[in-house]
Amino acid sequence: MTSRYVTLFVALASFSVSGEELDTDPNIRHLDAVTVTSIKQNSDLSLLPDASTTLTLQQAERWRVNTLKAMSEIAPNFYIPDYGSRMTSSIYVRGLGSRMDQPVVGLNIDNVPILNKDNYDTDLFDIERVEVIRGPQSTLYGRNTMGGQVNIYTVRPMLYQGSRVMGRISTGPEARMAVSSYQQMARNLYMGFVGEMTFSDGFYRNHYNDTRTATEKGLNLRWRTQWRPASKVLIDNVASFGLSRQGGYPYEEANNREINYNDTCYYRRNSLSDGLTVKWFGDNVSVASISSIQYLDDEMGLDQDFQPVNYFIMKQRRHEWAVTQDVVVRGRAGVYNWTAGAFGFFRRTSMWAPVTLKDEGIARLITDRVNLNDRIPVKLEFDDDHLLLGSDFALPNFGAALYHQSEWSLDRWNLALGMRLDYERTNMRYHSLSNTSFKAFLKKMPTRPILSETIDIDDTGRLHNRSLEFLPKFQVSYTLPMPSKSDVYLTVGKGYKSGGFNTQMFSEVLQQRLMGDMMQHMPGMGGGNQQAPDIDRITSYKPERSWNYEAGAHIVCADGRVMTDLALFYIDCRDQQLTTFPDDDTTTGRITTNAGRTRSYGLETQIRYAPTSRWAFNLSYGLTNARFMEYHDGDDDFKGKRVPYAPSNTVFAGVNYVVPAGSDWVLDFNLKCKGVGPIYWDNANLYRQNFYAQLGASAKATYKWLSLELWGENLTGTKFDVFQFESLGYRFLQRGKPARGGITVRLDFGFGRR
Repeated sequence: MTSRYVTLFVALASFSVSGEELDTDPNIRHLDAVTVTSIKQNSDLSLLPDASTTLTLQQAERWRVNTLKAMSEIAPNFYIPDYGSRMTSSIYVRGLGSRMDQPVVGLNIDNVPILNKDNYDTDLFDIERVEVIRGPQSTLYGRNTMGGQVNIYTVRPMLYQGSRVMGRISTGPEARMAVSSYQQMARNLYMGFVGEMTFSDGFYRNHYNDTRTATEKGLNLRWRTQWRPASKVLIDNVASFGLSRQGGYPYEEANNREINYNDTCYYRRNSLSDGLTVKWFGDNVSVASISSIQYLDDEMGLDQDFQPVNYFIMKQRRHEWAVTQDVVVRGRAGVYNWTAGAFGFFRRTSMWAPVTLKDEGIARLITDRVNLNDRIPVKLEFDDDHLLLGSDFALPNFGAALYHQSEWSLDRWNLALGMRLDYERTNMRYHSLSNTSFKAFLKKMPTRPILSETIDIDDTGRLHNRSLEFLPKFQVSYTLPMPSKSDVYLTVGKGYKSGGFNTQMFSEVLQQRLMGDMMQHMPGMGGGNQQAPDIDRITSYKPERSWNYEAGAHIVCADGRVMTDLALFYIDCRDQQLTTFPDDDTTTGRITTNAGRTRSYGLETQIRYAPTSRWAFNLSYGLTNARFMEYHDGDDDFKGKRVPYAPSNTVFAGVNYVVPAGSDWVLDFNLKCKGVGPIYWDNANLYRQNFYAQLGASAKATYKWLSLELWGENLTGTKFDVFQFESLGYRFLQRGKPARGGITVRLDFGFGRR
């Protein structure tokens, strides 16, 4: 890469390469070689035959990318709806994705994999670089990366030193404050500290009690230590802690467009992680060990009917420990480069998920089935006005993998062949319990009970599933005869997403078991022993597999002022995991099921144009056509229907103008537009959100170490829905955030690249 190209790229702060401002000092360049952030691939993603999007620190702050959800639409065909709570981290890429359980995109923070997608939504501050790689990345990153991989790298104290203070206040009201400091503590020892607090009063109101919903208080801490005990050894440790207390969920009934429920909804999360990376660099070989320990403690409370009635509530508490270990060896010998590695993880989750039926819920879901049936002469009545359906789970699972990738550079041709052998076993120990008593009356004589019984259910069991997957990938690229580096490429790869268990189904199974036990006690209505339900069949869902075929190009022209990325893709997916809601208005909850076969195809383009050092234009567009090829849910055939929740189009357009205003002043003006849609909300495609766009703008003035920024989001006040679903025969939705604006103040004391 020429220095002219690098300079123009930095001026653009584009989305295509590593995002580091390269220095000309040879000593610093040597330090870069030792502290390169990307362990498994080239840090310059424009050199790889993949579709990718990269944001620098400056770009992330300019576009106010404070969470992973804010990356939505900036990368084409990459969509993360902002609804529910931080537990809701649904990611959709190229028609792939699901709301629950296994993610379709992997997330690494400082090369450490985050195993639970419920922990994806965390605040981003002092993020050196964000990479979004689309298409299956299973060879190098393994499970649950069939849609792509997101890599986040935090600021390195070895390269950036100084202190920063940031304060932001905006309508809502919302507030955010962060303090960071990066210092050299001793010779070859560097440390960085980051602390951040957030507050939000929410943008929604519950009409039942006239209180705010979707409120939040949060705290995030990060401590990074980098030590180079020898010239070829680097030890890098990142410890982080996160705390979040949220109100929610702001779901409103579709007919009256009001949030109106009578029980408290909330989400609370504490997370702790520590990742240790040890890297050794030889002349032609490097070895890296990446170890981590992760802890998640969270609790969710739901008024699961989302109505001002006493139907039922759900609470879910979870404690989860996870450890990971990855060893990566990379080498080169002339035109041949190779990467080999071994990965293993163990995760143990303890979960308590009781559902409490209240009086109206008992009536609608249980007793009304008998009492309103004219053919049944008996009337049922519970002794209590609430019914506990208890479910406890222990979910230990582990996996191991071996992987290898070879690369050859033959004149203008570059070939890569990768393969991975991935084994995973998931176990579940469940405990379902319920204790209640009821009376039965003849409908003709409702004053005296003919039966009074107690039902005590205490069931335990074990389930497991396992898989062994071979995940190959082939890539070829050809460097075009152009002054600036440009190429075309072809990629074929297999993607894989783990199977699992529907824990929410156990309350439904327990409810049906309870109803059956009651019928057995009824005179003339029992008739022998019940047939035990097939728990494995009811609660399990299968792994998802896909083949991705992609052709694309990275084109640089006009002396580096114009950079264009193009990609065409076709995905053949088997057993795609879908989140569905039961159609029966006497059942509740959500489950993950498998569609027989889906296919999606589309295109992606990113264009970055920097006519001068002051102007930068960015445009990205993604088109996806994702449809069911084989899917029959037992009642309806959905062949040819659009896959729900995955948008058909994503658009991002931005323009940036920077102008010096005196010797110490710099003015920065930004305008951006994000668009997405249409999005279908159900398998039959009866409901959808049409395409919509949001306009954002900012103006920032910087004077030496002080900057002041005025900004706005959704300035046109566009009204749209980010989520819809059906439960108990009612349709619910969450509206998108309204127009909002704020002010951000930053103080940078000596912060910069060393």
